[in-house]
Amino acid sequence: MQVSKEEILHIANLANLTLEENEVQQYLDNLQEILDFANIVNNANTDNLDITIGANEAKNVFRKDEVEVFEDNKALFMNAPSEEQNMFKIPKVIN
Repeated sequence: MQVSKEEILHIANLANLTLEENEVQQYLDNLQEILDFANIVNNANTDNLDITIGANEAKNVFRKDEVEVFEDNKALFMNAPSEEQNMFKIPKVIN
């Protein structure tokens, strides 16, 4: 598929980009290169390949969720901009 100058200008308009005349050819070349590569990938022979869902056979490994007491609260709250009742105080984000 060949990309035309008009298509580049239309895409730039949709993306709300203002292209200079000297940039149009650069964008045209870059988009054409991307589409050419996509065409190579689409036409790759996959007849003798196994179906692959992931790159490896790793499974999710879950750790046991254990509550631990943090002993040094003073050091923890030294980095907090504000603290109230042993908790971080942050600005309200929802009305």
